Amino acid sequence: MGLSLENVRKNFENVLRRIEETRVQAGWDHVVRVVAATKYVSVEDMDVVRQAGITLVGENRADELQEKWQRYGEDFEFHFIGHVQRRKVPEVLPCVTMIHSVDSIRLVRALDSRAVSTVDVLLQVNISGEGSKYGILPADAEAFLREATTFDKVRFCGFMTMAPLVSDPEEARGVFAGLRVLRDRLAPLFASRYELTELSMGMSNDYEVAVGEGATLVRLGSTLFSGSEGG
Repeated sequence: MGLSLENVRKNFENVLRRIEETRVQAGWDHVVRVVAATKYVSVEDMDVVRQAGITLVGENRADELQEKWQRYGEDFEFHFIGHVQRRKVPEVLPCVTMIHSVDSIRLVRALDSRAVSTVDVLLQVNISGEGSKYGILPADAEAFLREATTFDKVRFCGFMTMAPLVSDPEEARGVFAGLRVLRDRLAPLFASRYELTELSMGMSNDYEVAVGEGATLVRLGSTLFSGSEGG
């Protein structure tokens, strides 16, 4: 039982409408891009995703990324949104235009040594301080970026965070605001080296709150694909 094109298209259009309404209401003038999290979408169903008008997808696993990229590399822009194991860097790099989840200098070094051209990345920051979350602590972000500037092929474009899973999305607002405040503080300090404009934050349960706080990239899976299985 595969995905229903009609339902995915309807879900995507609804998401775009809600994002635009929230963005305008909050007074932001930047573009907000939807990264369709296709972790649970089969290779075969990626054609439905394409037909629904989705052009940017995010993968969590290197093996599935490679398989989908080999088949649909001309149809989608691929981002990597999961935790990156250093040994998987050679598999990930050729397939993606951005990695959202860089959180160690060892990973930066691995990317720099393997990259044949500049690789765009986001610094994953653990704003909430949860022990179960990947990411560096906000207090360490400036020193991290200063060390990262020594690696010429890795270009930081902004920041990513994951909010705690909460029943009320409003409870995540402080996390998203915290990432924006961090970005606004650090961007001028590194303006000669990086354009730190991107904020990857917000998932299916809280993306509207994230957009209200300045997200430029939202990572959506279930709100696009759940309930869209065809008969």
